[in-house]
Amino acid sequence: MRYNQVKDLVVWAEGFHQRMARQYSEAADRTDNERLTMVLTYLASRELRMQQGLDDLFHDGSDHRDVLETWFDESSEFPQPPELERLTEKSEWNSVDEIARMAVESNRKLQALYEHRASRAAIPPEAEFFNALAEGHEAEIRKLVSSMQKFDDI
Repeated sequence: MRYNQVKDLVVWAEGFHQRMARQYSEAADRTDNERLTMVLTYLASRELRMQQGLDDLFHDGSDHRDVLETWFDESSEFPQPPELERLTEKSEWNSVDEIARMAVESNRKLQALYEHRASRAAIPPEAEFFNALAEGHEAEIRKLVSSMQKFDDI
């Protein structure tokens, strides 16, 4: 569909985080490697926290309501090319580094999606909204890299 509301993108991103959390949890249940189990469990809880943060946008009583109802015209595939969805389909990992690379990649792709929407925003509050989401992912990437380094020390 070419025309969407900002809330459509937020709902999609919320579902993406939920699918990633499920993927990490299922992979943690399948592995016999204790360190991988800890990393995957940590990432699953992180994804659920991010999902909840997006869900809170609909219920926090803030001024986001007007932005969430804003329509936009996106002629390219909505919400993002399928490479993000492919990330939710990976089921086996062999190392903490491999898991960390994929987690960082998914955050960077979401960040790029939010930056794209900010650059095409029709009104300043929409641009501010997406810039805030992009900045949040930048902070998440820094925390993620730091956390993954700690798992390397275990």
